[in-house]
Amino acid sequence: MPSRVFEETVLPHLDAAFNYARWLTRDDAEAEDVVQDACVRAMRFFSSLREGDARAWLFTIVRNTWYSRVSRRAATLPLDPMVDEPADAALDPEAQLLQQHAVGRVREALERLPVDFREVLVLREIEGMSYKEIAAVVRVPIGTVMSRLARARDRLAAVLKPSALPMERMP
Repeated sequence: MPSRVFEETVLPHLDAAFNYARWLTRDDAEAEDVVQDACVRAMRFFSSLREGDARAWLFTIVRNTWYSRVSRRAATLPLDPMVDEPADAALDPEAQLLQQHAVGRVREALERLPVDFREVLVLREIEGMSYKEIAAVVRVPIGTVMSRLARARDRLAAVLKPSALPMERMP
């Protein structure tokens, strides 16, 4: 019975937990390891989940698992630029190329952000978590979440701003 409750409560959030871990670790294999370790911890400490949000609870465990791994190792692996998500097959080749370029630029810009900023941006914009949920996961006040989000968005926009290339005058 307890394992069934765990499966119903926690397992629906595994894909989102993996996505979050991938943004933290910048590596698919490392993210899988983090989520696996987090699931073991979640199962072991399942009784500590009160009537709160299981998703935020699991994300907190994923985050803590990653930080404990980083503190043991002192460095994370970069995301492999050769591995890219497949483009939408419904687009024509030119549109696919433009989409791949845009996705690559955003991914690079996100990776340039400090972890504190990248983390809240991914949780809010990609995972769709509320400020309250993010504050619970990251363990900071909601005001800090809002501040980090604003600064992360500003930095992301600055990096993604089209560079001002000098235009040659046509005669």
